[in-house]
Amino acid sequence: METKETREITMEKVVSLCKRRGFVFQSSEIYGGQNGAWDYGPLGIELKRNISNEWWRSMCNMHDNIVGLDASILMHPRVWEASGHVENFTDPLVDCKKCKQRFRADHLDPETLEKKCCPECGGELTDTRKFNLMFKTHIGPTDDNSSLLYLRPETAQGIYVNYKNIQQSNRLKIPFGIAQIGKAFRNEIVTKNFIFRTCEFEQMEMQFFVKPGEDEKWFEYWKKERLSFYQQLGVRPERLRWHQHGKDELAHYAKDAYDIEYEFPMGFKELEGIHNRTDFDLRRHTEYSGKDLQYIDQENNNERYIPYIIETSAGLTRNVLMFLCNAYVEEKIADNGNDDDWRTVLKFSPKIAPITVAVLPLMKKDGLAELAQEIRNELRSEFTTDYDQAGAIGKRYRRQDEVGTPFCITVDYDTKEDKTVTLRFRDTMEQIRLPISELAARIRSEIAQWKLQ
Repeated sequence: METKETREITMEKVVSLCKRRGFVFQSSEIYGGQNGAWDYGPLGIELKRNISNEWWRSMCNMHDNIVGLDASILMHPRVWEASGHVENFTDPLVDCKKCKQRFRADHLDPETLEKKCCPECGGELTDTRKFNLMFKTHIGPTDDNSSLLYLRPETAQGIYVNYKNIQQSNRLKIPFGIAQIGKAFRNEIVTKNFIFRTCEFEQMEMQFFVKPGEDEKWFEYWKKERLSFYQQLGVRPERLRWHQHGKDELAHYAKDAYDIEYEFPMGFKELEGIHNRTDFDLRRHTEYSGKDLQYIDQENNNERYIPYIIETSAGLTRNVLMFLCNAYVEEKIADNGNDDDWRTVLKFSPKIAPITVAVLPLMKKDGLAELAQEIRNELRSEFTTDYDQAGAIGKRYRRQDEVGTPFCITVDYDTKEDKTVTLRFRDTMEQIRLPISELAARIRSEIAQWKLQ
């Protein structure tokens, strides 16, 4: 069924849907909420888990030379001295003496900084000072510098300090990669745009170890691979672009860096970074730990060198927001004669949709509910399923559209007679009749062939 037009997507609409349907809630909401922290509800955690599973499959399961790691959040404090985070992981900060609002100095225009005039109330701003973004904590009964620890601000360092252990225990040969999904923490000066920038977040990172001199080849390879990942999951091509870091943007460890940017409702923003980190990290950890982190190439006369690292670093929680925005559509129904009939639909790839199949009995009575539950039980071992028997069937279809369920199965009186059901497709609203015995195979086929409408 074709549609006539769509409405503009706004962040307010996405946030409203997320709370209303159980994707994301404000943390500690009954106490007024905790700034910069969010809780993922039943549908949100399914979406997040599906995205991370697809990432893991594409990065680890589909490559013979990439393995996984789950490193501890709490690490030796010297790790963060070696990485440069203790010294360099800072943002320039100013406060308003009048309204007490806090701003990142690099986000204010130069004239405002020069005049030291608050952009909100006109009050006087403080001098710019450095603000370290790492959260501090303590281990043990004392609360002094000897017990100081940091909550990790990134997951990458856990990979670097384990690189030699993993390489030797798994007999890996260069080039090889180590992948990790895990939480990181940053004491952001400003948290905004819903779950886009938060103090607690999850990263999906893969660090690829290569021979010096082959780094540029692998850098280009992983750029193509990572862009392809999003396109295969239905991200609209016109909403993706590359941004290369200029000389004034490059991190101190980077030889080259590109961001994959997505056009969110608030504009193009970073989704994932691909960085050529050279041998900076392993050299620093060699220096600070005193351990030899060279790779020994046994197939090349035991040549020794410190590998270069190509990093792919994506925000999992930021990916959740991106896929929500990418899937969100409000469209007018074209052929029902009602000019005010709109539906909200999340056009997720079936591979990441929180619910794959909803089973809906036409009526609660006459054994239809029991038959529908039987069908659901047959499907749930392979697909994530839902069951809904409340309200008119049209309203139930719309409820499933709104949470992105690709397929709805309607069980009616004919089902009792001929063992067939109605299979409805979310994106087109087309309905077909087919035997119960063919359901799983048809859904499996539709998932494999799915493309964004």
